[in-house]
Amino acid sequence: MSNSQYERYEAYEEYEPYGPAHRPPAYDGFDVHNAHTLAYGVPASPLPYEDTYRPGYEISVGPVVSVATGASETPEVREPVLPRQAGSAQTAGGAVPADGARAGAGRRGARRRRARAAERSDGSVRRLLPQALVVAFLAGGTTAFVAKDKAVELTVDGKPRTLHTFADDVTELLAQEGVEVGRHDVVAPARDVALASGDEVAVRYGRPVRLTLDGHPREVWTTAHTVQGALEQLGVRAEGAYLSTSRSQPIGRAGLALDVRTERSVTVMADGRSRRVRTNAATVREAVEEAGVILRGEDTTSVPPDSFPRDGQTVTVLRVTGSKEVREEAIPFEVERKKDDSLFEGTEVVEREGQLGLRRVTFSLRTVNGVKQKPRLTDDEVVREPQSQIVKVGTKPVPPSTHDADGLNWKGLAACESGGRPGAVDASGTYGGLYQFDTRTWHSLGGSGRPQDAPAAEQTKRAKKLYVRRGASPWPHCGARLHK
Repeated sequence: MSNSQYERYEAYEEYEPYGPAHRPPAYDGFDVHNAHTLAYGVPASPLPYEDTYRPGYEISVGPVVSVATGASETPEVREPVLPRQAGSAQTAGGAVPADGARAGAGRRGARRRRARAAERSDGSVRRLLPQALVVAFLAGGTTAFVAKDKAVELTVDGKPRTLHTFADDVTELLAQEGVEVGRHDVVAPARDVALASGDEVAVRYGRPVRLTLDGHPREVWTTAHTVQGALEQLGVRAEGAYLSTSRSQPIGRAGLALDVRTERSVTVMADGRSRRVRTNAATVREAVEEAGVILRGEDTTSVPPDSFPRDGQTVTVLRVTGSKEVREEAIPFEVERKKDDSLFEGTEVVEREGQLGLRRVTFSLRTVNGVKQKPRLTDDEVVREPQSQIVKVGTKPVPPSTHDADGLNWKGLAACESGGRPGAVDASGTYGGLYQFDTRTWHSLGGSGRPQDAPAAEQTKRAKKLYVRRGASPWPHCGARLHK
């Protein structure tokens, strides 16, 4: 209770032990130490104006930023008004302060209150503005985040799954999911196609197939999972075809080997008849047998029996009968010549007789559909090797006249050639006399008639003359006797 004559409403500096933030806004500008105390049980006098007291949470403190629009809005500022004291403030003497003093004090307090409200309003704006910007940024980032996220269906080798991704295109999606794609694999859509939410991406792995189609081996790649799918993908006509594996056989990533023989039309000509069959046989022999024709013995076909039958091919069956023929043929011997300086030039003496060899040859004689064929050599065997003949060839100079030949052993030569008989004639009648002259040689030496009709002395004279010309060569077998 103040002792002054007039109670003044000039407030002291506010005591803020916890700072302005902890002071209730309703007490701004109110001096708690000089407030008028109402007597117990005495009602307060009626207020001369409308009570404008509002709770602190209803007080608008200044402009705010709209999160929805981003615009700054300035609401109506209502100053917090404290409840007035009941009645007039009492002084020590019980006097009531004049109305002018109270009005002046009220106006000054109001100004202070408005200043503090403005400061609080500015602070609130400064605090709310960063928060509003953060909220707006987060709202925009969330929108971008949602826009980048895509829900796509990825099917890898027939196994689908739905996933969310931020990938821009198919290549980035496969890299993120760890799906490796080779040059034989198929990706749909293409790898450089941009992705959008709701897209479907399929990856089909390639599988190697070691395909033998109608006898032609090759390696192909397929993305089918079964043999039937691979045949359809490769365009192979499987109706009536032979397959080495079941059509429902699955194809793993390692692939498989597949033998396919399509159905073909083959015409078989045999025994004067024509037969046409549809077959998927692997050899001509099998196709002929399917036509009801049996091959016996040496029977064969116009094409190799083990060859692959082609579509539209005509095969002729050859009925073969045959026999063997064995022949023996002589193998001629070689003549080996050696020089001998003890013999006159032109003289040749056989040191070892040659011996013929023997060869056994086998021929196959065939008759095809009743027509004889040319003999065919099937075997050639050497039974005995030939033995070469050795001949000595004289290198000693020949004497210039028959006198130099007088000392030769003509009697020994005559005994060897004719047995020493002047009228001897060989079995062929070509050679005659002691030294077995032929008629032509006898005449070239000056003789007349037949040599076997001439006297022995003339025959020896003509023989010496022949020796001077040619040495002992006219007597290849007996000429060596002249030097013995």
